[in-house]
Amino acid sequence: MVQRKATAKSTAATAKGRASANDAPPRDRRRERGEASVQRIIDATIELIAEEGLASVTMQRIAEHVGSSNALVVFHFRSKENLFRAVLQYLSDQYEELWLTLVRAPGLSPVEKLLGAVGCAQEFARQHPKWVSVFVAFSSDRKSMQIYNEIGLPSDLAYTAEARELLVEISRDGGYTGVDIHTLSESLNYLVHGAWYWDHLNPAGRDTDVLRKTMLLLLHQAFPRHFDLMP
Repeated sequence: MVQRKATAKSTAATAKGRASANDAPPRDRRRERGEASVQRIIDATIELIAEEGLASVTMQRIAEHVGSSNALVVFHFRSKENLFRAVLQYLSDQYEELWLTLVRAPGLSPVEKLLGAVGCAQEFARQHPKWVSVFVAFSSDRKSMQIYNEIGLPSDLAYTAEARELLVEISRDGGYTGVDIHTLSESLNYLVHGAWYWDHLNPAGRDTDVLRKTMLLLLHQAFPRHFDLMP
């Protein structure tokens, strides 16, 4: 009798497991293949822009780089402008993910958040130098600048505003007076963008820690009790 009950329970569990597996939504393999194809095209476009600039990128060259037909690239994106928008949106999303990790993680103090903001641009550039080159290409090319102004610039302004609020909070809570928050915020912003442009032009100097040390120097001068100078 005990054995029968055990067998019945085992059979019921097996049946339940099969039912659960059957109840799970089926994988849409066609959609997965389509998404993978789109990502390959975006990656290839990033590679070409980083190496040769925007002017030399065509749908045909991208297709050759991916190893697919021109028709497939056109099918997914319809036009080069749409593809460029997708590339810039993808890169903006990746930067947002890093910002969320370094700046908006739960439990961080204002000082830790600001240090995360300081390190975000440099960490992003170290991990993905070609991505930074693409950002620079979009923001410095007259024809593509409109796309950057629509997709990249609003995020940049939001990050700058968020960092400025952290500066205000540290200044207020620390009892600092006479700190020019606007100038300090803009100086940090100029350092980041200047470093990205310089690293794009001079890749050999990309791995230096000058950017972080310079930003910490500015923060130490403004808030000496909160920011120590790194050796």
